[in-house]
Amino acid sequence: MAKEMSLEAALKRLDEINALLENGESNLDDSLKLYEEGTKLAAFCYQRLDKAELKIKEITAAAFGQKEEKAE
Repeated sequence: MAKEMSLEAALKRLDEINALLENGESNLDDSLKLYEEGTKLAAFCYQRLDKAELKIKEITAAAFGQKEEKAE
């Protein structure tokens, strides 16, 4: 997975993969490859969202003079 991929691009690709898997026209090998790509994209999205949540907590804590975990 390219680190340059945006969250929005990853979500769009996940949506495409979901549609391909739901239509049932892919053979088993292609479906497994799509599923593997989808799980990697989902992990990427969760990681990006976790980082965003930590950043929001950091900004909020700084605004109110509290110490919080730092985002990377």
